[in-house]
Amino acid sequence: MVVFTTSQMFAHYLWVETAPMGTKGVEQDIKVYYGEYTYGEIEKVNGDAFSKVKNFTLWVIDEKGNRTILETIPSEDHYLAKFTPTSNGTFTVVLNNNDIEVIDYTEYDFGIFKTHYHATAKIQVGQTSNETITVNEKGISIKQVSESGDTVKLQVFYTNKPLAENEVQIYVADLWSKKLQPDDNGYVSFKRPWHTKYIIETTLKEEVQGIYKDKAYQFIWHCATYSIL
Repeated sequence: MVVFTTSQMFAHYLWVETAPMGTKGVEQDIKVYYGEYTYGEIEKVNGDAFSKVKNFTLWVIDEKGNRTILETIPSEDHYLAKFTPTSNGTFTVVLNNNDIEVIDYTEYDFGIFKTHYHATAKIQVGQTSNETITVNEKGISIKQVSESGDTVKLQVFYTNKPLAENEVQIYVADLWSKKLQPDDNGYVSFKRPWHTKYIIETTLKEEVQGIYKDKAYQFIWHCATYSIL
């Protein structure tokens, strides 16, 4: 396994957005986007790019590990789901997509690969805040450990185990981004200079060959995002 940076051609990612604070008994929206947030490039749901990554699953997990499967409705530039918390606590919104066709980019010197997207977000109901939950046993994920004032602490995982020194990118609108290097236990902290939307992304190239839907691939490209509104 090695960390690698893709060109803009490969930089698209899936992410989820929802209000960070929820209310018991009150329905709230959860939206799924595909594109590049910092460039303002949001793919249309009926476009060719989004159609290739539409076979995702989406659910919400409470602190006890109970899952609520969410159904999504296509909109113009996102898929929309609804969720109503029935108790106080910290809820983790989880998107997973390991059902994407093998892509051949040998003409770009990138190889033949399979893509695995994973995206999470946090909903806090009530005052007692806990860590989000990590459930991606076949890929990478980002956990929010804590938030104190303007400082956010995250942890990066691979197959549900802490991943050391795997570069993290933080994206804000208007081409603002920042690279951070987690420590040996996958922890990374950053300050939020503005109260706006942040998309955190990390990627991993898994050097394993295989066959998916009768097509051979040379490696798996894992991409995980975590959004903070």
